[in-house]
Amino acid sequence: QVQLVESGGGLVQAGGSLRLSCAASGRAFSEDTMAWFRQAPGKERGFVGRSTWSSGSTYYADSVKGRFTISRDNAKNTVYLQMNSLKPEDTAVYYCAASLTYMGAGRTGYRYWGQGTQVTVSS
Repeated sequence: QVQLVESGGGLVQAGGSLRLSCAASGRAFSEDTMAWFRQAPGKERGFVGRSTWSSGSTYYADSVKGRFTISRDNAKNTVYLQMNSLKPEDTAVYYCAASLTYMGAGRTGYRYWGQGTQVTVSS
């Protein structure tokens, strides 16, 4: 059974940092694209960034470019989202997602999803 489990969320002041983790299990994810999305209250779930597992190439939404970084540990089947210079508008539930065949920014392209972890940035 494929599972994605996020952790690392919490409350942080504006300007601070957090690192989210997404542990994948159930099969190898060596060829998956791993992505992060977020959903703020009353808003649709939106793309944050993604990393192709094999090559590690990354792509980010403009709103987080230069502040957020995706990395991965292949041995641990884990992908990370390092978030720096956090802003109150980054407050959301953050989800990781995986796909064997899709590398884009569309939510519907990802088959596997975690349960989400809350990030709250205070001003």
